[in-house]
Amino acid sequence: MTDSRTMNSAPSITRLVDYEAFPFAIDSVDLTFALDPTRTRVTQSSVVRRIMKGQHALELNGKNLNRISIKVDGAEIEADRLVEIDETLMIRQVPDEFHLEIETEINPEANTALEGLYLSNGMFCTQCEAEGFRRITYYPDRPDVMSIFTTRIISDASHPVLLSNGNPVSDQLLPDGRREVVWRDPFPKPCYLFALVGGDLAVKHDEFVTMSGRCIDLRIYVEPKDLDRVDYALQSLKRAMAWDERVYGREYDLDIFMIVAVSHFNMGAMENKGLNIFNSSCVLANAAAATDQAFQRIEAIVAHEYFHNWSGNRVTCRDWFQLSLKEGLTVFRDSEFSADTNSRAVKRIQDVNFLRSAQFTEDSGPTAHPVQPSEYQEISNFYTLTIYEKGAEVVRMIHTLLGAELFRKGSDLYFDRHDGQAVTINEFVDAMGEVSGRDFSQFMRWYQQPGTPRVRVDIEHDQNTETLTIQLAQKSPVIAREDSHKPYAIPVRYQVIDQQTGDVLVPETLFELTEEVASITCAGVSARPVVSILRGLSAPVKLEMDRQTSDLVALARFDDDGVNRWDAIQELYMHAIQEFLETPEANLDASLQQLICDLIRDPSSISDPACLSEMLTLPQDNILWDALQPTDPQKILEARKRLRQRIALAGSSMWRTLFEAMRVAGPYQPSADAIGRRSLAITALGYMAKVESIDHLILDIEANASNLTERYAAYRIARSDASESVSLELSQRFIDRAETDEVLDLWLSTEAVNENTATVDRIKELTSHPRFAWTNPNRVRSVLGAFANRNVKAFHTPDGYRLLADSVLKLDAMNPQIASRLVMPLCQWGRFESTFQEQMKAELRRMAAKDLSKDLYEIVSKSVD
Repeated sequence: MTDSRTMNSAPSITRLVDYEAFPFAIDSVDLTFALDPTRTRVTQSSVVRRIMKGQHALELNGKNLNRISIKVDGAEIEADRLVEIDETLMIRQVPDEFHLEIETEINPEANTALEGLYLSNGMFCTQCEAEGFRRITYYPDRPDVMSIFTTRIISDASHPVLLSNGNPVSDQLLPDGRREVVWRDPFPKPCYLFALVGGDLAVKHDEFVTMSGRCIDLRIYVEPKDLDRVDYALQSLKRAMAWDERVYGREYDLDIFMIVAVSHFNMGAMENKGLNIFNSSCVLANAAAATDQAFQRIEAIVAHEYFHNWSGNRVTCRDWFQLSLKEGLTVFRDSEFSADTNSRAVKRIQDVNFLRSAQFTEDSGPTAHPVQPSEYQEISNFYTLTIYEKGAEVVRMIHTLLGAELFRKGSDLYFDRHDGQAVTINEFVDAMGEVSGRDFSQFMRWYQQPGTPRVRVDIEHDQNTETLTIQLAQKSPVIAREDSHKPYAIPVRYQVIDQQTGDVLVPETLFELTEEVASITCAGVSARPVVSILRGLSAPVKLEMDRQTSDLVALARFDDDGVNRWDAIQELYMHAIQEFLETPEANLDASLQQLICDLIRDPSSISDPACLSEMLTLPQDNILWDALQPTDPQKILEARKRLRQRIALAGSSMWRTLFEAMRVAGPYQPSADAIGRRSLAITALGYMAKVESIDHLILDIEANASNLTERYAAYRIARSDASESVSLELSQRFIDRAETDEVLDLWLSTEAVNENTATVDRIKELTSHPRFAWTNPNRVRSVLGAFANRNVKAFHTPDGYRLLADSVLKLDAMNPQIASRLVMPLCQWGRFESTFQEQMKAELRRMAAKDLSKDLYEIVSKSVD
């Protein structure tokens, strides 16, 4: 099953202003699947009624379907009443109420796009968001058509586990020896939330008692070999259910909640009602086969998909322009869950770092779009960081402006008022406005205007009058056309401290910047003040502020806001890198060197070891490239390496002591404290490797560690800084012990980014590895995604650009979604110097001349001059 291609044709554009309600209601849908790897028969029986006056034709969507029959009230439809254009099938002259029967045949085995019904390691599974259901049967494939689904699945004994949405109804053997299982979902839902799974699976059971006393049957289904790696996901699910009841008052509604892990999946997971389907990497974990970061990611994603039961399922999107209604809100909810469950400061630092390094990059590139886009060509391309991460930041600002109590009242009103409905972003914001009495009309610009706004801050301190003035000016995003952006409503949290002592001179205050310029006056400030501004990144903006080194050092030492403390030292690192670009042999700034030495000499000065680990980690490439444009990525890479070496030398006498002090003894636990200590120990080990031989130490760690986190750290550091013989030995040891796909992916990605060995030829070797598969998105991301996003040295060359472009073209014929996401590093050419720009654009133009899928065509065409 392949996708239709598009070349030299005008793209079809869907616009928000053209939205029209669907003129029919589908009251109920009965689906029967006779499963077969190459010829699955799907029979649909629906009750349809007209809800809008007029002689509307019934418009259904279908893609790559073998149509067997279409009947209305039992009679086959005449050919002249059917009109099929692209992915739309129109049935003309239908009655006001009727029974629709459609029979189709599909080929799951050939479905390499992994949309609709497909096979993963012999398991039948589905992915219907956003428009995958049209690959199963003809149906109005849009989120505002909500129906009651009953699903009948028929299969032979090779697929003993047969699952779908809702609650089980019946399970019986048929006379021909096949098995028939029936599921019914009592809650109306759009077809994008439909799910089906059929396979030879093992299951782990548990239960959860809701706040009203109902006992929910919890199940996680996996391939039998993976059953020992599901306990953490199951416990994460129970924590998420309890948290959602406590914080939002939301109780689960069905009798059963199921998760299924599959190895071929385009995304992380999918929130199908009652039957969540997960990428296996986002559900399987134990100490030997998952790192600390994997445990935390699993906890967050399990929570995210569960939270969708209300923010996405019970209340869903009217159309795909409202995608952030469910995704932005749910990312905010899962972020708060993770913050409450682990370290709030570290979670916020990680979120801010990801936002700046990834979403800000998207916001300044050729594919930038608003949180609520006004148009799209291919909806799959709008599952972006802007929709998810920036959308979550917009919800966070509402929470900041209202406070926790009013935000909870607003969410209660929203969920209760719109339960069972498909609604818009405006209706969510209206509920917040109703409970607070606040006018959100200006705030809505965060949803409607693309790009990252900037805030300029200038400080004036008059010692004679003991007056501090904070001047604020908001500026349009760099991508904005002149006068195209109106002022935002920007919540600005600030605090003022004494530069010498860290004493709080002005306590944390929230100021709302609604005009283009404004000022804040603070009286009684006699000491040398340092302003901690945009605390916790209170708004997703770029800060423009000239800060002295002494002020940044004071913030890094004393600020009680974790994000701003981390941000201050990150800015010091960027200043140092800029100096090394200009003067490669420059010395490390004395005050920065002293700060680092003080931090590692007394790590207790930072209450959370994970925070200190984040503070000792240098800025990511994307952040540096954004700050130092126009960029030569190779020169910045070398300057960053020089800074890392200088830091290592500055603390050379203390890294080993810090490493030993932070090592965690006893059985492995993925607790916040243990994860923080391991993180700091590994950071210290990495710096230690820059200034002394640690061959013996890392060989010992790899051989005797009780967990993958430490084994992986030893291997990764060895590939960068150990002797060649030890580097090769640990690489071979790691792959030899990589029994699971998740550990294999760690090895593949590390080999793909290792600057010492990961040349373009090495990347080609990795894609020829016996365990690599072009049809598996996880394998592709682990090699080519890691190469393009993290291997600066090899990727940012003509051969590196050509390799990625060729790989994208190859993937486009199999899986357009993955191809369109993998091409993005080439699309960010605008940040680089002219030589790199021309090389990247040449590859984009070469791709644009090919016969591309709609997904890839949209991204490439927007990215070429």
